Amino acid sequence: MKRNEDMFGGIETGDRAGLPFIINNGGESTMRGGASEAHSIFERLRAQLQARVGADVYSSWFGRMKLAEASRGVVRLSVPTAFLRSWINNHYLSLITELWKKEQPEILRLEIVVRSATRSAPGLIEAEPAPAKPATRAPQTALGSGVLAAPKQTQPRAAVRDSAPRQSVLGSPLDGRYTFDSFVDGPSNRVAFAAARTVAENASTSIRFNPLFVHASVGLGKTHLLQAIAAESLARRPGSRVVYLTAEYFMWRFATAIRDNNALTLKEQLRDIDLLIIDDMQFLQGKSIQHEFCHLINMLLDSAKQVVVAADRPASDLESLEPRVRSRLQGGVSLEMSAPDMAMRLSMLRQRLEAARSEDQTLAIPDEILEHVARTVTGSGRELEGAFNQLLFRQSFEPQLTIDRIDELLGHMFRSGEPKRVRIEDIQRIVARHYNVSKTELLSNRRTRTIVKPRQVAMYLAKVMTPRSLPEIGRRFGGRDHTTVLHAVRKIEGLSGTDEKLEQELELLRRLINDQAA
Repeated sequence: MKRNEDMFGGIETGDRAGLPFIINNGGESTMRGGASEAHSIFERLRAQLQARVGADVYSSWFGRMKLAEASRGVVRLSVPTAFLRSWINNHYLSLITELWKKEQPEILRLEIVVRSATRSAPGLIEAEPAPAKPATRAPQTALGSGVLAAPKQTQPRAAVRDSAPRQSVLGSPLDGRYTFDSFVDGPSNRVAFAAARTVAENASTSIRFNPLFVHASVGLGKTHLLQAIAAESLARRPGSRVVYLTAEYFMWRFATAIRDNNALTLKEQLRDIDLLIIDDMQFLQGKSIQHEFCHLINMLLDSAKQVVVAADRPASDLESLEPRVRSRLQGGVSLEMSAPDMAMRLSMLRQRLEAARSEDQTLAIPDEILEHVARTVTGSGRELEGAFNQLLFRQSFEPQLTIDRIDELLGHMFRSGEPKRVRIEDIQRIVARHYNVSKTELLSNRRTRTIVKPRQVAMYLAKVMTPRSLPEIGRRFGGRDHTTVLHAVRKIEGLSGTDEKLEQELELLRRLINDQAA
């Protein structure tokens, strides 16, 4: 199937498209100029349409639109799915009608219809469901690590369960260790944990948590919680279509699909999933990719399908995202997970020890050692995991580990009493949130009072809480001169001595920033 499809993404016309023109009794098309004239108009229309919307959008939405019928003043263009028909009707019908009427003013109306899969050309690969005919190009159009898209999936995948023909885990593979049973909950994550369980166990009644946005710093259990949602959802509803993937993987799959002219097929595979779970949202980059992601989110939310997203900061601080994407993510429930407390850290270590003992029954680490590590390593769960792995390694040839020896072994990783590392980015984010301004405004050239005060406070805190020089702080605040930073520092120092309210604000911000750095 060559013809003109190389230029126009495989659009076909007339009889070869599987939907012939309506012919009157005289054997001629009832429209002026007959079928050949309609063909010519359609060829010119698709060229103009591609020029108007761009090659990527054209390939995604109009790549398989065909001229179906031209009769009695009515033009019908066909697409393979109801989803495409709805999308084109809502967003592009007026443009297509306008372009056609420029060529043929006398037409009464232009319609978008869904063509029957049974009338398609024999060699044409379609993406609509066809239970009796599995898609022959599934390895190219599937989402990598296992799109198990109902009956048309043919390639073997590790995630396939024989007893669940419609089960689907799209994108990134799930880690069998990440379940709700192995998740340690406590005061710092209990609300997020409860919401996650509700989503996984009662999908039909959890739409009030839609979208569910979970944010936390690295190593605090976001990925564990998201994968637990996917695993529990599949365990309770084996026939459900669940998508778990990272933002980076989503970007790669869409970029690959666009390159291979499979973007439309990929969208069709995603359009009717039951649960979408996106991890590491902060890494979603690129205007066109975000455009597609926003359409996907809108479509799923409008269809009352559950969406769960995680990132390392609140949605309002994801400045690499388009405003409409941030707005959509902020429209649901946003929950924060913070660093685990002493009891949670000890519980994590005991759980890890129990898992290690299942492999080596002779393993023995005294509880006082675990308590000391839990008290000393106050960072993320990932850091705690690293400390425990160090213990396991050393214990294999130093069975009698003492607390002093442990301090020596772990000292290079987590030095007790070492000043906490505070980042300027954390200061900017926390100050912006406290004063209800965006980080973009904080770094901008705006000089309104509502922006200047938070900016000066942030510069002052950056100077007193980090070892950065004045020129370096200036560069981090939109490329400002060091004298601007010096002025801000002196201004806040002077005001804090006489303004009790400002002094209280500074003290609160210091605590928030230190808690973040912990």
